[in-house]
Amino acid sequence: MATSLVIEELKEQLEKNLQHTRVEFNKIRAGKASPSMLDGVMVPYYDVPTPLAQMANVNTPDARTITIQAWDKSALRDIETAIVNSNLGFAPQNDGEFIRINVPPLTEERRVELVKRCKAEAENSKVGVRNLRKDANENIRALVKDGLSEDEAKDAEGVVQTQVDLYIKKTEEVLAEKEAEMMKV
Repeated sequence: MATSLVIEELKEQLEKNLQHTRVEFNKIRAGKASPSMLDGVMVPYYDVPTPLAQMANVNTPDARTITIQAWDKSALRDIETAIVNSNLGFAPQNDGEFIRINVPPLTEERRVELVKRCKAEAENSKVGVRNLRKDANENIRALVKDGLSEDEAKDAEGVVQTQVDLYIKKTEEVLAEKEAEMMKV
């Protein structure tokens, strides 16, 4: 009974890890404009780092353009500076009402660089999965000390390893999808 709780908790944490990886992949652009490309941009608004999405509407009127309409027009200059400093490779254009960003098509060199970032993010995800496996196995060993039989512990560790293998495979699949999307011209 206690081992099933450990395994259920592990499955929940593995799913969260996979969702986090997907979110991180969405932040890495694939040539098509998306508001999520600016999710990591923090704007110094009254000396407080504020997420861009909390101070402006971010839209994509077409596949190559992102528009930003700040709720406070006086913040447009700060938003523009934050985008430039975010190292996303964008050149925002401020017309006093909106900030427009033309998303340039990716060069082959930039695509390869972004694929490397994706692979690094996938590796971080796999490290997280392995850490979750270690924690689950430690919990199972603690249950052995509390009276769980060795056979039940071995069975539970086998289930844990099966789940870990499954989520590492899912991470690889998500990476392969993102890689194909990145390399498509």
